[in-house]
Amino acid sequence: MSQTDVVSEAATKAASKKASKKAAKKATSKKKTAKKKTAKKKTAKKTAKKKTAKKTAKKAKKKTSGSSLKDKDYKLVIVESPSKAKTIKKYLGRGFQVVASNGHIKDLPKSKLGVDIKDNFQIDLVPISGKQAKIERIQELAKYANEIFLAPDLDREGEAIAFHLSEEIGKRKKIRRVIFNAVTKKAVTEAVENPTELNVNMYDAQKTRRVLDRLVGYKISPILWDKVQRGISAGRVQSVALRIIVEREDEIKAFIPEQWFSIHGDMEKDGKLFEIKYYGETAKKKTELTDEEFTKKIVSDVKGKEFEVIDVKKRERKQNPTPPFTTSKLQQEAANKLGFTAKRTMMVAQRLYEGIATTDFGTVGLITYMRTDSVRTEPESLNALREYVKDQYGEKYLSPEPIEYKKKGSSKVQDAHEAIRPTSLEYTPNQLRGDLEPDEQKLYELIWNKFISSQMSQAIIDQTAVTYECEGHFFKANGSIIKFAGFRTVYMEAAAEKASRRGGNDDEDDTAKATGELPLIDVGEKMKAKNGPNEVEHWTSPPPRYNEASLVKTLEEKGIGRPSTYASIISNIQDRGYVEKVENRFMSTELGTVVCKMLIESFPDVMDVAFTANVEKLLDKIEEGEIKWKKVLKEFWQGFEKTLEKAKEEMKNLKKQEIPTGIHCKKCEDGEYLIKWGRNGQFLACRNYPDCTSTFDFKKHLDGTIEILPKDWFRDPCPECGKRLEVKKGKYGRFVRCEEYPKCETTLPYTIDVTCPKCKVGKFAEKKSRYGKIFYGCTNYPDCETALWNEPKVYDCPACGFGVMGVKETKRWGKQLQCPECKHSVDWDTTPFAKEDEESNNE
Repeated sequence: MSQTDVVSEAATKAASKKASKKAAKKATSKKKTAKKKTAKKKTAKKTAKKKTAKKTAKKAKKKTSGSSLKDKDYKLVIVESPSKAKTIKKYLGRGFQVVASNGHIKDLPKSKLGVDIKDNFQIDLVPISGKQAKIERIQELAKYANEIFLAPDLDREGEAIAFHLSEEIGKRKKIRRVIFNAVTKKAVTEAVENPTELNVNMYDAQKTRRVLDRLVGYKISPILWDKVQRGISAGRVQSVALRIIVEREDEIKAFIPEQWFSIHGDMEKDGKLFEIKYYGETAKKKTELTDEEFTKKIVSDVKGKEFEVIDVKKRERKQNPTPPFTTSKLQQEAANKLGFTAKRTMMVAQRLYEGIATTDFGTVGLITYMRTDSVRTEPESLNALREYVKDQYGEKYLSPEPIEYKKKGSSKVQDAHEAIRPTSLEYTPNQLRGDLEPDEQKLYELIWNKFISSQMSQAIIDQTAVTYECEGHFFKANGSIIKFAGFRTVYMEAAAEKASRRGGNDDEDDTAKATGELPLIDVGEKMKAKNGPNEVEHWTSPPPRYNEASLVKTLEEKGIGRPSTYASIISNIQDRGYVEKVENRFMSTELGTVVCKMLIESFPDVMDVAFTANVEKLLDKIEEGEIKWKKVLKEFWQGFEKTLEKAKEEMKNLKKQEIPTGIHCKKCEDGEYLIKWGRNGQFLACRNYPDCTSTFDFKKHLDGTIEILPKDWFRDPCPECGKRLEVKKGKYGRFVRCEEYPKCETTLPYTIDVTCPKCKVGKFAEKKSRYGKIFYGCTNYPDCETALWNEPKVYDCPACGFGVMGVKETKRWGKQLQCPECKHSVDWDTTPFAKEDEESNNE
């Protein structure tokens, strides 16, 4: 290669290298530019994200604080319930934030006593489980508020909630207490405009009640776990309420009926039939008829003879209206007239108080505060009521002067609030019809009618009493007629209403049943009985078991608890298995009876009715500032501590108790039945257990003899071992268990031989709801959720063809089958089951 070629090649390579470098440099530049663009995009995205995050945080902060950062000019109102918060927010409008605490936010801890007895009863209050988020929300709202108004309910528990909120918020200079008796715009705005201070004495009373309950529950319950059964508990007030029911049951068991007689006849005059009844051997003193021969002699003496009228007395009786409802009276009347439990009454009343959305008036609170012992009505409402009665019923139905009712006793605490009444007479029951649920409508009408009648005129009743003489024996006839209904036009007490339905009145004695209006009868008239007279045999009856109304009345009369706690007292003793409801009457269970009697023996003070009532008086005195709360706790603890130590040593241990009966075992050769205590009460078990597993339920008679109850065998055999299944009764209703238990541990739900018509796989199992009511659920649950409240029978519904109908019995329609799907009913007598019942009874 020539030198020229070499130079040329070198120049070409250099040019090529230079071009490559230039291209590489250009490519690198492009890459750098692309990277810069990407970086810029990423930066822009990050900036956008930050801006979005800031906006989101700002919005969240605005939502949390209830106010934008620019505008913090608002006042905070804290109430107990969300429904009340909604109602009040509508009344107060802009410039206010309203939040609900959802009841108590702090309480004594569940895992320990929470009361340091040695350190002068210092209390360890902790946030209630699940309430921490609620507390933080309230604290955040309070941080930006100009003023804070604490507006829980106006009772002791409400005051405690107010104090706990104040402690958690921590800004005491901003915090004020507001109290209103009704959730109406006027009441709420006036309360906010005229705030007050927290009531230390009321809070001290609540703390005392809470600590006393905790000391009794936490100190006595472990002893019961050790001696009787794990899981059961004792309560300061509930245990005394249980005692009332147990003692009534003892009275019933010990009662010996006595025979007595009455003599009745029918008279007729001017086409009117009326009754006469034997009174006595003199016209002024009643004779009790307990001797059958003497009774028959009287009947024989007067049969077919003339009766001479020796006295006719006519008098005008005036009946006064009664005051508006207190909590206790509302619970009693709702039980008697509506069939509501105390718990149901208070739940419905709470909704009426907190606010209902209505068509004509918006969301309004319809009644005043429903926890009160007072019978007073404020002057403004009283005047409005009297105007309403005058306009609606006329002058003659209005009492001449305003009636001022006063509660018996002088306690300021008990009379602190108004009686229960409608918040406004604009809200008539008819105008609210359709806005209220059926229970709400019924209870509101009851409260409305009671309030309206409280300022109405007296009822005037004409009464006539006629005395007859025949062969030296005296008879009486009573008659009455409502001359002027007055307040009874609107409302009658349940007792008076019942008497009116019987044809008498609430004032009559038992000497002669009132029979309505009597004909005109003059002294000296003689007449023969149209029918009779004939003797009627009677037997004295034991005192009746308590129902909702009578138990509430007794608790109030004996000073046990407060009206606001009656519903929870009754619920607690049922939930613990100490009491059950049979045909609307309370009966103590075997567990309840045993626990009650053991507590009476070991803790006579705690179980004493008078002692419990005195504690309520002491709580009132603490609230009135007459006595210090720690002094009450110290005095209680001094006696209670000694009793506790004694009970730990001396209370009998039912778990270890085995009482010989002398009854020979039915299964083994040398066994004897012992009375033992199990999870479901006392039972008979063979002494040779576990070699012999024979057990029986039994009944103990008043004379001490023991009757072995026959076994209730289930229709199917044990699926595991083929032996018989025995029907047993447990806390949650009936169940079936293998007769060889515990050798064979088969335990199954009690099922009815009816296949579920929906899934066609499961059968209906008898179960007990949390409130103690029996229902029937498919055993294929959760795959099949079919459940019925009434006992199912295989019977095709004539209306919709559903394969099962439920047994239902009412006073109005009697016994029927009702379809759970379409509610079509069939009379029981027209079904084949009625014939089966008849054949079973004949056997």
